[in-house]
Amino acid sequence: MVALIEDRSEARDLRMLGLRIDVSQESEIKLMQNWLRERGEEVPDLESMTGHAGMDHAGMDHANMNHSGMDHSGGEMDMMPGMLSVEQMQQLRDSSGAEFYQLWLVFMIQHHEGALTMVDELMSSPGAAQDQDIFHFASEVDIDQRIEILRMREMLANQNTNR
Repeated sequence: MVALIEDRSEARDLRMLGLRIDVSQESEIKLMQNWLRERGEEVPDLESMTGHAGMDHAGMDHANMNHSGMDHSGGEMDMMPGMLSVEQMQQLRDSSGAEFYQLWLVFMIQHHEGALTMVDELMSSPGAAQDQDIFHFASEVDIDQRIEILRMREMLANQNTNR
């Protein structure tokens, strides 16, 4: 999603927020990868998850993704909470200007709320809060996502009052 901003919006506040999200998600991904490596666990290859080198998980290209999580019986994709549907990503790609600004914020709020759901699920699993690294990481993600959601809601409200 962040990668779409450059070609679709001149709004400085949206560009700055996108940059902040891109940087924070990159550091979160690196932290998670290092945590897995330190424990001898398999580290997912982000290129194979997104279909593109260097694309952040908020900008997943669903058309080129490995759909191994698809439930072929009903055709529904078993997606993580907050992930955009193929239709939502296409809607975002097809928009620009004020429409893109609004859709991007609405969809990124959805994405962030999904991250909060995953943090809640993680922290409710037995022993998760006892692992200091996990607790610290989950707490940081929770705080960052909540702050960014508040900022995005403020941006939406300001956009609606400036019309």
